[in-house]
Amino acid sequence: MTAHDPETILEPSDEWRGILDPDENILWQGRPLPGAPVELAKLGRAAGGLLFAGFAVVWMASAMRAGGMFWMLGLIHFSLGLLIAMRALFWSRIKRSNTWYTLTDRRAFVATSIPLQGPKLKSWEINADTVLTLDEGPPTSVGFGFEKARGRSAKKLRAVGFEQIPDGRAVYDMMRKIRQRSLDAELRAKEDPR
Repeated sequence: MTAHDPETILEPSDEWRGILDPDENILWQGRPLPGAPVELAKLGRAAGGLLFAGFAVVWMASAMRAGGMFWMLGLIHFSLGLLIAMRALFWSRIKRSNTWYTLTDRRAFVATSIPLQGPKLKSWEINADTVLTLDEGPPTSVGFGFEKARGRSAKKLRAVGFEQIPDGRAVYDMMRKIRQRSLDAELRAKEDPR
């Protein structure tokens, strides 16, 4: 779906009933573009995984010469190396192909339904404090929030947004208008504290 003027309201489907506030309106819905290039850092991770798998093959070949079943322990390392390489090369594509975005007049939603993980829906309020970023492409990405990064260090934050969308500039402009309305409402509330 392409970006609409913020004054244009899309009719929510039945799936949104119970998720949106009663007077909340959908302004835009979209998906990330599927064919984004692999990042250089991920290529390095894939190469490291293949090296690890290659070392396991060499080790297994040496262990086979000694006889017995000891060489089979190398299968764990071989599989792990392949998993690291495949994840680096294909995970972001799998994730993008199972991601949907929705922008309302208050919140940004990111929905995913990744195999073996199940469906997830997360939302971020767009208010006066929201830091918006625009990474112009093509494709374009619009950042609007942060969440704790998964993994060893829970202290790190990772940027969240609508990644690799074709109409990113229009979506960014809509989000700026939503943020400005929130800021204007806050200023009016401060001037008239009734």
